[in-house]
Amino acid sequence: MIPREKLHEGKAKVVYATDDAQVYIQDFKDSATAFDGKKKGTITQKGRMNNAISARLFALLEDAGVPTHFLGVETETAMRIRRLDMFKVEFVVRNVAAGSLSKRIGYPEGTPLKNPPVVECYYKDDELGDPLLCQSHLDELGVVSPEELARATELSKQVNSVLGAFFAERGVTLVDFKLEFGKDAEGVVRLGDEISPDTCRFWDSATGEKLDKDRFRRDMGGVEDAYAEILRRISD
Repeated sequence: MIPREKLHEGKAKVVYATDDAQVYIQDFKDSATAFDGKKKGTITQKGRMNNAISARLFALLEDAGVPTHFLGVETETAMRIRRLDMFKVEFVVRNVAAGSLSKRIGYPEGTPLKNPPVVECYYKDDELGDPLLCQSHLDELGVVSPEELARATELSKQVNSVLGAFFAERGVTLVDFKLEFGKDAEGVVRLGDEISPDTCRFWDSATGEKLDKDRFRRDMGGVEDAYAEILRRISD
């Protein structure tokens, strides 16, 4: 399917129209950002690896009954996806305290949560820094209906269950991850965006080694090797 016009270019992906109004091409980039775009760089082969990782995980979730936007692999760095009207809310699913949650509630990083998963909602607004929203904020903004919120939260927990077990079998702890949802032309709530070391925290279950974008955020080195290791573990 030949892409036509560029519809959107974000920090990590470019989305193109096709000759089918309900099908887009999502092309993954090698560029990397952190801290709301304040830190920028390039991770060699990231586009190829994130496309392959996302494709594998979307297919896994579809088989488990989670509706997604994934339609198939288009090229080494791109996939075909359904057009979705995306919610202006990101869902962050947490099993272990890390990153901003550790700072917010005072848990040392690596502390297992008492009643996982914790599902948080963030407002997708770069100018505001994607702030955390409570239920009253969601009600005030009206960016998702109560029914959409309930369905996306239900799907977030289902994704956590499926991926948590999948990665545990491969010696990886699924610490936390970000999900984005939208509605297709029939009004079905579907998982969109990507699932990759850009959007998930993956730790080696035995050593605690970080296998995700935290290696870029924290100048730890070995970023490409970490992404490649996740791809290797799921490529069975």
